Amino acid sequence: MIVKEPKFEVSAVSPKQYPSNGLAEIVLAGKSNVGKSSFVNTMINRKALARTSSEPGKTRQINFYNIDQKFYFVDLPGYGYSKMSKTEQEKVGKFIEEYLFSRKNIATILLLIDIRHNPGENDKLMYDYIVNTGLPFLIIATKADKIAITKVESYLTNIRNCLQVPEDILILPSSSERKIYQDEIWQQIEQVL
Repeated sequence: MIVKEPKFEVSAVSPKQYPSNGLAEIVLAGKSNVGKSSFVNTMINRKALARTSSEPGKTRQINFYNIDQKFYFVDLPGYGYSKMSKTEQEKVGKFIEEYLFSRKNIATILLLIDIRHNPGENDKLMYDYIVNTGLPFLIIATKADKIAITKVESYLTNIRNCLQVPEDILILPSSSERKIYQDEIWQQIEQVL
């Protein structure tokens, strides 16, 4: 997909702030610092539409990126950031849950997991939660540029085994450095749209 005019539209913390134009939403979920903002920038071939930070826990609202008036990339706050206070974690958790539970425009959820590490407890909780929503989803293994190309398949298998993901659920690698995996991800997004 060639993206011509992507734009950041709104940071929301409650349903009344969500866009109301009915466009489909591709939701990005993942722990803090997994690379959700970098993923958005890579997919739309822009350097800094989505703000990235080396410091985890920067995104604390739900960010809506309007992609050519066709759909949104919706960047959820990262989970599992230990420096966020318990109260703040609960607040963020509640509005993520409220969004996922009540939003009718969700076309698919992309669960982003760092390919280099075994999925953690929070990843498992989010995976189970997503499965229980009944919404379509796929898993994106980020930071694939940090390992040898020849090892990517075995790392994907490791994620599948750790989360006990059935074979019919796709796990696709992603790399903001190499930009070699985007076509397959775009194919999946275009299918759900």
